[in-house]
Amino acid sequence: MCGIVGYIGKRDVAPLLLEGLQRLEYRGYDSAGVVITSPKATGLKMVKAKGRVRDLEARVPKRFTGTTGIAHTRWATHGAPSDENAHPHLDGENKVAVVHNGIIDNASELRAKLIADGVEFRSETDTEVLTHLIARSTAEKLEDRVREALRHIEGTYGIAVLHADFNDRIVVARNGSPVVLGIGEKEMFVASDVAALVSHTRQVVTLDDGEMATIKADDYRTYTTEGSRTSAEPTTVEWEAESYDMGGHDTYMHKEIFEQADAVDRVLRGRIDDRFSTVHLGGLNLDAHDARKVRRVKILGCGTSYHAGMIGAQMIEELARIPADAEPASEFRYRNAVVDPDTLYVAVSQSGETYDVLAAVQELKRKGARVFGVVNVVGSAIAREADAGVYVHAGPEVCVVSTKCFTNTTVAFGLLALHLGRIRDLSVSDGKRIIAGLRQLPAQIEQMLEREDEIKKLAQEFAEAKSMLFIGRVRGYPVAREASLKLKEVSYIHAEAYPASELKHGPLALIEPALPTVAIVPDDDLLEKNRAALEEIKARSGKILAVAHQEQEKADHTIVVPKNEDELDPILMGIPLQLLAYHTALALGRDIDKPRNLAKSVTVE
Repeated sequence: MCGIVGYIGKRDVAPLLLEGLQRLEYRGYDSAGVVITSPKATGLKMVKAKGRVRDLEARVPKRFTGTTGIAHTRWATHGAPSDENAHPHLDGENKVAVVHNGIIDNASELRAKLIADGVEFRSETDTEVLTHLIARSTAEKLEDRVREALRHIEGTYGIAVLHADFNDRIVVARNGSPVVLGIGEKEMFVASDVAALVSHTRQVVTLDDGEMATIKADDYRTYTTEGSRTSAEPTTVEWEAESYDMGGHDTYMHKEIFEQADAVDRVLRGRIDDRFSTVHLGGLNLDAHDARKVRRVKILGCGTSYHAGMIGAQMIEELARIPADAEPASEFRYRNAVVDPDTLYVAVSQSGETYDVLAAVQELKRKGARVFGVVNVVGSAIAREADAGVYVHAGPEVCVVSTKCFTNTTVAFGLLALHLGRIRDLSVSDGKRIIAGLRQLPAQIEQMLEREDEIKKLAQEFAEAKSMLFIGRVRGYPVAREASLKLKEVSYIHAEAYPASELKHGPLALIEPALPTVAIVPDDDLLEKNRAALEEIKARSGKILAVAHQEQEKADHTIVVPKNEDELDPILMGIPLQLLAYHTALALGRDIDKPRNLAKSVTVE
């Protein structure tokens, strides 16, 4: 959600900034802008445009040169998408430029005070308030001007500041929205996501909340917003620039769906312990004594991560026999929940920066809870805030709609459930059974992906639907929830998910030929119950697509999925429904990698 890129060095800055913005397009945005300067320049040069980065690039003049600059892609919060509301924002004298991710909660109050003092605003954004506050400061150093302005700010921010009178530096700050420094050879970078940096450097410094930094061409220093020096050390990013390329696929979503077999192999690699029929999860820092004290597991996530948590909670209950449930983090953090010292809280986020999840983690930590993180990005905010955790090793996911991160997260929960189960009452033979099932997953995913042509034909048929119903029972219900979300996100077809057992309690009224139903029908102890639900739909002339382990007589179409262990079946049953959503969106001509109104990493409320 929004993106920041900055550079200071000796190279021509505009092409570098535009390339960085293109790397961040997947985060979701509606306008873009760039401002540049150089040590010999007398001012700032800026270009902004509503629309895509290519629209901005078309406006950049040929003689737009400099060696220092900041750039931004904006996802609208305050004010509609427009040239005026695009970042960067300048002060009245065109000396201060600011790019900002996040939301300033007290912007209206500050704006009113500034207007009363005679300040003229050019935009409707909250960010412009910060620009004018910095410009009005009389402190000698740019760092002190930024620090002084931030004292007035309530809310979240990741910012980069450029000043015409201090054009040998860029000042950045973080509170709730990611900021990463990239360390080059006599050049420095800044970004909100390492995706913008990895083609130039893999040495990065990630700022903590309440931390600022000054970057110059040959140096950087970090310090708190109160001015105390900090000792942020560089780390090496494990992902390479090639990881962000499409690799011959037409879209990132298609590429990432087809990367899932390899991704699952990565999350399993080095973690299986055949000797004791369990797994090693070194990042957990949870010995057997502490694990046996856990009386409940509460999983918190948003969107797709919440659905992965639902599957995870079921596996933990089944394998470890510990009461477990999942809840949207965005709800949990506002309901003054009872925090139990015997509960293990698990925070799930693909990016590791999801604001609602991060805020829930911080609230739990404040109340003394033990929090584990399940994230994909090493060094992310949630990874640092959590007491311990598991990385899902899915690799970079560029498409806004999550596929491989979802699958790897569910597999990571399978590992956690097995780990807890073997410490408690899960037998050696059941441990071996689950390990064998986990090892089968990559090959079975490949087997499912070979059915793409068949699923593509089905998608073209379902693309005509105005609405769809997804149903599943117990293990199948989270799969239905996630499949419904995928279809909504990428195709814009309205879809709802219900437990199959709830059909008689309301949704059956909707059944008619024009409303297709997608039913999750695994071969488990509820098979006949699920078949009865298909009978109810068919009796009312409903069209049915079944996702099952064998052909379903009452379904109009069945996508047959390879059978695994009952507990692991939900991991596989979602794969064909990702392809269904993808090809439905393709048939409708949607912007698959960047669905309207959505952003990849939701770093605001």
